[in-house]
Amino acid sequence: MLDYSVEGEDSEESFDACCNEILRTVEAAKNNPLISFCVFKPTGLGRFDLLAKIDAKETLNENEKAEYQRLLDRCDKICKACYDADIRVLVDAEHSWIQDTIDDIAREMMEKYNQEKPIVYNTYQLYRHDKLASLKADFAYAKTQDFHLGAKIVRGAYMEIERERAKENGYPSPIQPDKKASDIDYNEAIHFCLDNIDQIGLMAGTHNEQSCRILAEELEKRYIPHNIPNVFFAQLLGMSDNLSFNLAAAGYNVAKYMPYGPVKAVMPYLFRRAQENTSVGGQTGRELSLIMKELKRRKATKK
Repeated sequence: MLDYSVEGEDSEESFDACCNEILRTVEAAKNNPLISFCVFKPTGLGRFDLLAKIDAKETLNENEKAEYQRLLDRCDKICKACYDADIRVLVDAEHSWIQDTIDDIAREMMEKYNQEKPIVYNTYQLYRHDKLASLKADFAYAKTQDFHLGAKIVRGAYMEIERERAKENGYPSPIQPDKKASDIDYNEAIHFCLDNIDQIGLMAGTHNEQSCRILAEELEKRYIPHNIPNVFFAQLLGMSDNLSFNLAAAGYNVAKYMPYGPVKAVMPYLFRRAQENTSVGGQTGRELSLIMKELKRRKATKK
């Protein structure tokens, strides 16, 4: 998956440029069957502070209303291009104080383009204590409006920022009390999506071996084909390759995120990934040991 990871810009020119670059990834995917998803981040297409103002239910002036419409038009342009090309598209999750507005945008795009099958996928960060409920509520709405839900489930990448902001502003943190609670909700989300797999497209974005195992085993238990189009595993390029390659070898759908873009603009994304993955240090160490073991095996084979 080509992920143009530019965010946090503040000019209409930069938003248009970002939109055009994402449309280029749609063209690339259309001509390459190995590219299974496109991706966009709403703050690459519109101003963060504008989204925050809408989330806070503040009144927009006429210029801001026009600005927000341009953001919606960019989102719609990308989703329509993906619909026309029959390529799935992921709407990335962001900070909690703009996420309700992003959820509204994603829901609107899903209702418009997911009538026949999941094309647009919203992202649910399960390290938030309220997002399993959001997933279930969105599915209930999708059923009443007769469209397919696209659900990318992740644990999340803004934990330190979220906790610090909640503390500074005196409101309850949206983050789960501990990792175990996140794991429980993440794994329950897997079960919920599989219970409704005829109407939900699931992407499990995770480097967690146990969650991958649960999803793989549940597909087996339910006699669901490994390569069912509605279920994907996903990991970052260069991370947890032992999981990715083994899942792919077993016939499951696996996608690798490849973030790219101007170094300065992409640094916030890369910093979050580095910070997030300090929590899987043990797993990274295990992956390194597997690589070393394989190198030794290959040397021995050559002899």
